[in-house]
Amino acid sequence: MQNKKSIEEILGVKFNNQDLLEEALTHRSYLNEHRNVNKKHNERLEFLGDAVLELVVTEHLFNNYANQEGELTNWRAALVKGDTLAKVADELELEQFLQMSKGESLDQGRARKYRLANMTEAVIGAMYLDQGYEPVQKFIIDNIISRLDDIIKNKTYLDAKSYFQQKTQEELHVTPHYEVLSEEGPDHDKIFRVGVFVGEEKIAEGEGASKQEAQRTAAQNGLQVKNWV
Repeated sequence: MQNKKSIEEILGVKFNNQDLLEEALTHRSYLNEHRNVNKKHNERLEFLGDAVLELVVTEHLFNNYANQEGELTNWRAALVKGDTLAKVADELELEQFLQMSKGESLDQGRARKYRLANMTEAVIGAMYLDQGYEPVQKFIIDNIISRLDDIIKNKTYLDAKSYFQQKTQEELHVTPHYEVLSEEGPDHDKIFRVGVFVGEEKIAEGEGASKQEAQRTAAQNGLQVKNWV
């Protein structure tokens, strides 16, 4: 595997078992394209990493915040969701190390975000097996839990549609509605653009891989436009 040292520098650890790191960086599609290669793809490590991530985040929130369970649950969900993990992989530039098929690498839509999130979980799983709890805990705190202040400040842990409706009813005494402005792309990778309206006025737009996701993005953008965050 190329640039092995570089990714270890990015992750802040030196792996004892290089096979674990190799496995974490191997997408199933790569093995489908290279059937003579004798190694494992990263889905089992992804399964483990998901559990490790949730434990570290839960423990941190429990030990450091006295908030009610419901609020802590919302914060945790915002930290461990796919969008957050994909951003981590993007910011750390991990995708350059992922072995995948040529076809998979060309898919830059929703599948890419899903792929990056899964890769982050697999790396966490590999790090846990190879290094133990404390190093992976540090990685998660530094790269994922560190986002919590912004999540709380911007209220991105809330359901944006519900919050936007609540604020619109409180401030303007009306209920917002959503309209699909456009649909682009093939059926398996559509992008929807949706507008959120108050009366006849379009407040904001949002894009997503489903109408529901686009509505949530539009609502979040609407909160920014109205300075309700």
